Amino acid sequence: MQEVQPTDRIEEPEESAESSEGETQEAPATGQRGKRSNAEDTTSGQAAKGRRPVTSKERPRLLLRYRDELKPQMMEEFSYANVMETPQIQKVVINVGLGEALTNARAMEAALNDIGMITGQHPVTTKARRSVASFKLREGQPIGVMATLRGDRMYIFLDKLFNTALPRIRDFRGVSRSAFDGRGNYSLGIREQIVFPEIDYNKIDKLRGFQVNIITSAKTDQEATRLLELMGMPFTRIQEREAVNA
Repeated sequence: MQEVQPTDRIEEPEESAESSEGETQEAPATGQRGKRSNAEDTTSGQAAKGRRPVTSKERPRLLLRYRDELKPQMMEEFSYANVMETPQIQKVVINVGLGEALTNARAMEAALNDIGMITGQHPVTTKARRSVASFKLREGQPIGVMATLRGDRMYIFLDKLFNTALPRIRDFRGVSRSAFDGRGNYSLGIREQIVFPEIDYNKIDKLRGFQVNIITSAKTDQEATRLLELMGMPFTRIQEREAVNA
């Protein structure tokens, strides 16, 4: 009888050992990959947290009306060859002079608060450029408040001025047509800040006025007048002005 030689059974455990070693080698690799993926997720999460959320911003209605309706109408009336020739409002400057701030320290704080509520942005303090002995004024002393509006805040302020604030003035019959400077810029004086709905009459210390300067890109006063008129500026009627002059 032939003797049955035992098979190489030792190879099987070697293969299993090799496979187990491969698994043990792959396991830390997968663990490292998992750690890397977790680290990437955390970094991406931190980057997402650092970024500002993208929100749909609603544009001012006066700006949309200007782009959709007023711009084509101005081009048709004045026969502009290029769209860029159409006049537009560049900025609005609000200025408050506070001579009483020399003696009343609270006047400056009250004016800053009022203009900030009306415009929606923090105004800056204007200081004296030179000393005037007769007015007891020193160089660098705060004597006023100023705010410059551009972009969406400018259109929101103008919309509020045309449709809400000016009609609330007592015995209002329209603003003057002759307040232009010859270069398409318009100056308007407001006597009381309480015509704006943001100002509470019970919380103010004094009635204060301020100056509103509307800076446009119009070349002539006629173009600037038509632009503001289309936007809703309540100018005086021409017939009433002629009757007053007569």
